[in-house]
Amino acid sequence: MSNKSLLSLLETPEKQEYGHNPTAKRETNHYQAEYVRQFVERWDELIDWRARAESEGNFFAEQLRQHEKYKVLDVATGTGFHSVQLLKAGFNVTSADGNAQMLVKAFENAKKHGHIMQSVHADWRWLNKDVDGKYDAVICLGNSFTHLFKEADRRRALAEFYSVLEHDGILIIDQRNYDCILDNGFASKHKYYYCGEKVSAEPVHVDDGLARFEYAFPDGTKQYLNMFPLRKDYMRRLIRETGFQSVKTYGDFKEAFHEEEPDFLVHVAHKAYRDE
Repeated sequence: MSNKSLLSLLETPEKQEYGHNPTAKRETNHYQAEYVRQFVERWDELIDWRARAESEGNFFAEQLRQHEKYKVLDVATGTGFHSVQLLKAGFNVTSADGNAQMLVKAFENAKKHGHIMQSVHADWRWLNKDVDGKYDAVICLGNSFTHLFKEADRRRALAEFYSVLEHDGILIIDQRNYDCILDNGFASKHKYYYCGEKVSAEPVHVDDGLARFEYAFPDGTKQYLNMFPLRKDYMRRLIRETGFQSVKTYGDFKEAFHEEEPDFLVHVAHKAYRDE
C-alpha cells in the first residue's frame, strides 16, 4: 500500500461527524468521514459474505466471462467482497477504493480467503493518476456511485472509468432502486446486497437530493451514510453521454423486471458498439 494510503488511514476519524443538521451534509468528499474505523470493522456484519454470495450467485463472473473480460478493476472495493469472489473465480483483479481503512480491511479479508490483493488507494475523479494500464472491465458495485453528490463529479468519474478501459471494455455499475424509494417509499427486503440478519439498513430521510440511511447494529450502535438518490434513467443517460455505446439494465440480476420490484439495479455498459 502506498504512503498516500497510509497517511489517509492515520487521518481516518474515530466517529462520524455530521454537524447540527445531518440532512444538509451533501458533499462528495464527506464519504471519508463516514467510513470511520468502527463502521468499517463492522461492515461485514451488514453484508454477510456467505448469504450475499448465495443470493448473487455467479452473476458478475458470468457477465465478465460472457463478454470475455478477465482483467478487472474493482473501483469500489469496500471490504473486498466482490474482489475476492472474482479472484476465487480466476479473474485478474486490481482493487481500488477511496477510503484507506476499507482497503486495509479488504486486504485482510482476501488473505483469509487465500489471496493476496493488488490494492490501490484512488479517488474515482482522478482514477487514471493512481491506476496504471488498461482494463477489460471496471466494476463499481455496492451502491457506491451514489456517494457522488455533484453532477460534475459523476461525469468526471464516469469519464475516468471510460478512459481506463480497453477500447472494447465494459463497465458494470449498480445502484439502489431510488425511483421506487422516491416515488413509493422504502420497502426493501434486502434479499441480495445487505444480507446480515441482525443489522437493519433503512432511510431516515429521503428527498430528491439526499437519501440518508441508518445502519443499526444489535448492540444499539448506529451509523449513517448520506447518499444521492440516482434515478435509473438519469444514470443510464449519464453513462451514454460519457461515450458508452450501449447500456443494459438488470433488476436484482434479472433481465426482465417490473420497475417497482427490484431493490437494486445493475447497469452493464459497453464502450464499443455491439450489434446484438
